[in-house]
Amino acid sequence: MKQSSGNSTTIARSAGVVSIAVMCSRVLGLIREQVFATLFGAGFAYDAFVVAFRIPNLLRDLFGEGALSAAFVTVFSDYDTNRTKEETWRLASNVLTFFAIALSLISILGIYLSEPLVHLLAPDYDLIPGKTALTVTLTRIMLPFLVAISLSAVVMGMLNTKGRFFVPAIASSFFNLGSIVAGTGLAFLLPRYGQPAIAGMAIGTLVGGILQLGIQLPTLRKVGFSYRIRFDLRDSGLIRILKLMIPATIGLSATQINIFINTNFAASCVEGSVSWLNYAFRLVQLPIGIFGVALSIAMMPLLARQAAEKNVSEMRATLVSSLVMVLALTIPATAGLMLLAEPIIRLIFEHGAFTAADTRATAQALSLYSVGLFAYSSNKVLVPAFYALNKTRYPVIASFIAIATNLIFINLTIDRFQHMAIALSTSLTMLLNFLFLTTILSLKMDGLPFGYLTRGCLKITFATATMSALVYAGNSLAASWMTGNLLQQGISLFTIILLAGITYIVLLNAMRLSELSEVLAKIGSRLKR
Repeated sequence: MKQSSGNSTTIARSAGVVSIAVMCSRVLGLIREQVFATLFGAGFAYDAFVVAFRIPNLLRDLFGEGALSAAFVTVFSDYDTNRTKEETWRLASNVLTFFAIALSLISILGIYLSEPLVHLLAPDYDLIPGKTALTVTLTRIMLPFLVAISLSAVVMGMLNTKGRFFVPAIASSFFNLGSIVAGTGLAFLLPRYGQPAIAGMAIGTLVGGILQLGIQLPTLRKVGFSYRIRFDLRDSGLIRILKLMIPATIGLSATQINIFINTNFAASCVEGSVSWLNYAFRLVQLPIGIFGVALSIAMMPLLARQAAEKNVSEMRATLVSSLVMVLALTIPATAGLMLLAEPIIRLIFEHGAFTAADTRATAQALSLYSVGLFAYSSNKVLVPAFYALNKTRYPVIASFIAIATNLIFINLTIDRFQHMAIALSTSLTMLLNFLFLTTILSLKMDGLPFGYLTRGCLKITFATATMSALVYAGNSLAASWMTGNLLQQGISLFTIILLAGITYIVLLNAMRLSELSEVLAKIGSRLKR
């Protein structure tokens, strides 16, 4: 597939930059979770925080970062390609003003309705004295986070379209830094004034959201943007964005319904279930962010530009090359997380209030979440293609199919498997989404080069199987160190992962997977310089 070479190199280069930044953010995110695990463990306080944070997070995904970001990049890329600079920046100012006002109003309404929202999301919290009241308080503290993080997504879209990827991607590191530093400091300070320590972490989350937006503004000015107050509801570009957002918001509402279903069921399981699932999903988000999200961010402006130029053949090549990249990175990550779930959880979280029983329960959830890792990451690559083609109704349909599947599966298995049923159901719905979106996209693009994709998958599967055998053997040989002191755990886990990673890369390179060869060649040229 020679035509994909230039595109895959461009995507690989941009995705590599984003991946480095995202890795920094995810590592800081894990440190943030370690702080939570050490200070609060898995139970009353952290359960309350997870549900409280889920409310602004649901609204962010529904109205802000997800639908807004994808719709904005599509229209902004079109303006950047086909309109004047003045028209492009005028659109940007109008979008920022409109959404700052709209999201502020939504946040105020959410603060007013916090109590019924908590009752809706976690009705069983009423059975534990004080848990609902704490969740309501934390929700009210964190709701303004919605405004900062959604505007941050708009700014990120502007910078990505202008070819700036690193600063927007590293911005989320400042969210985690703000959460850790401000949150931890306040968690120790607030109890002296009769306030719960967990409220400090909620304030830290708000501080982090403001930092994530603020750190991008100097770079935005450098690319030529100067904000001018503009509020024009008749702006054709704004109207296009809102029209694109409608099906996206409907589709994301289906995703949010799934999250609502999962949270509701988790809250009805034994205490700690919400925490176990959240800790596990945070770990799964590490490879999703580094691989799936990074490739999606790098690919979206390129796809949007190719769509504006009506170049379907190049879009097809870009998409399949990106899929091969994401599969090459996530399939071995899936195997590694499943085989090393318990040692990873033990090393990262089993300190302070986090017990060995919490480790076992969280590892079970992590293994099951990992089943759908490659599909979850691939969907991050597939969905922008539908936006670029203006076929936004199909991700919506896929999302509602996922709701039905999720609801049926959890109802059939929750009594027997408890929190594990939720993790497995999430993976199965992602797999179903992946199959549906791939099939529809192939039909809408007059076929995809599945032969190329299949050959890549066979190479990836063989290399992953060999790597998995090495991991399994290493895990057995180092069993005593895996449960030893912190240093022994770290050395043994790092050694196994390093050897497995080298083995995997050597095998894929020997089998000449072109996407990997291009990435390695780019790294080699950078090192020589």
